[in-house]
Amino acid sequence: MNIVFFGTPDFSVICLRKLLLSRHNISCVVTTPDKERGRGRNLSFTAVKSFAIKNNLSVLQPEKLNDETFIQQLRNLNADLFIVVAFRILPVSVFTIPKLGTFNLHGSLLPKYRGAAPIQWALINGEPETGVTTFFLKDKVDTGNIILQEKIEIFSDDNFELLHDRMAETGSDLILKTIDFIEEGNVKVTEQTNSEATPAPKITHQISRIDWKKSAIEIHNLVRGLSPYPGAFILFKEKQYKIYRTHIIKSKEEIGPILLLDSSVDKNGIKVYSSKKNIYFETGNGIIEILEIQPEGRKRMSAEEFLRGYKF
Repeated sequence: MNIVFFGTPDFSVICLRKLLLSRHNISCVVTTPDKERGRGRNLSFTAVKSFAIKNNLSVLQPEKLNDETFIQQLRNLNADLFIVVAFRILPVSVFTIPKLGTFNLHGSLLPKYRGAAPIQWALINGEPETGVTTFFLKDKVDTGNIILQEKIEIFSDDNFELLHDRMAETGSDLILKTIDFIEEGNVKVTEQTNSEATPAPKITHQISRIDWKKSAIEIHNLVRGLSPYPGAFILFKEKQYKIYRTHIIKSKEEIGPILLLDSSVDKNGIKVYSSKKNIYFETGNGIIEILEIQPEGRKRMSAEEFLRGYKF
């Protein structure tokens, strides 16, 4: 099978690596343009481009996906199939080019969690399971007919990083199964039920901010869903701290006489208690312990390390 692969981040690379090891031919890789980063404004490649260069794969990086030159380049490749994993929204003029169509790997059990951040929102909402889905592209985002799905259990200690990597491995296997089905002509697609769809919008700065009026379980799940990137954060006495790992305190007996610990309250009424090794915040319902924290401009550290040099 002659394939063009579209992708950008590390999630895409895990899938591209397994595809490269298969019997199929990758004619070209399409990824987003290089960006200038850092003080020196050095050009930075996407994870997919870096992988493609190391493995001698041809790369296209169009500024505009509907550019005629780019579209003609794709046509000239005579690909049987386009595969999309964590890329931009393709126009109809692109995804209709290959004779066998274009399919996307999505990080949820569609129609649940349509959008840019399905893995994060499954964790934030405390889901017990999620999954990966392959589907043929349509003009509306994440609405195409489903080809295959694979369920994935979400463990209590999962964060975004752990779940992301496990889903990418499962997803890469599902891509190969999907290619086989398409090649053999055995595809039986299922229409999505739009009434069951739920959104998974892009994670914004405001979403990442911890609201202590929420319950301990809601805050714990937010931290899991955004760890290690972009990281949930708090503002306490005008200073920002990122929180990477937490533990829900089920009862005050777990931590002893909390009122005997050092305590502090900021102008918004946020209460924090600390001992020599532990940090606890009161929430709208319950108490949460901070296990890993990062002060502004400093490295990520354990609560015990933090308390050696900082105080709330």
